[in-house]
Amino acid sequence: MDAISKRLVRIAGEVIRQTLAELPDDLRAQAALVPVVQEPWPDDALVANGWDADLLGMFVGDGLDISAGEQGPLPPQILLFYENLWDTAEGDEAVYRDEVRITYLHELGHYLGLGEQDLEERGLL
Repeated sequence: MDAISKRLVRIAGEVIRQTLAELPDDLRAQAALVPVVQEPWPDDALVANGWDADLLGMFVGDGLDISAGEQGPLPPQILLFYENLWDTAEGDEAVYRDEVRITYLHELGHYLGLGEQDLEERGLL
């Protein structure tokens, strides 16, 4: 991993930790259970399965609304694609931080069963 990629991963990690700390107590406890994996881009398998190569983030696994007996094989996790986020930010660190936060919250919303409007109503977006 080159120095720029390391920097982007570090910044994204900081943003995620700060965002997590700012969540209301009830959401923070649930959000802390979902690991965040940072990858530069969606891999070839995702793209081959129809996902956009410029995807910013993705939630995989089952959300909280899925009962134990119905759960699929993948554990819940959030994928963030830092190179795509950086490209979207056009190299602006402040914009990158905002994009990481928004994308993280959007994907976390999938896990929690919250849509964009729910997140907005809670003052998170």
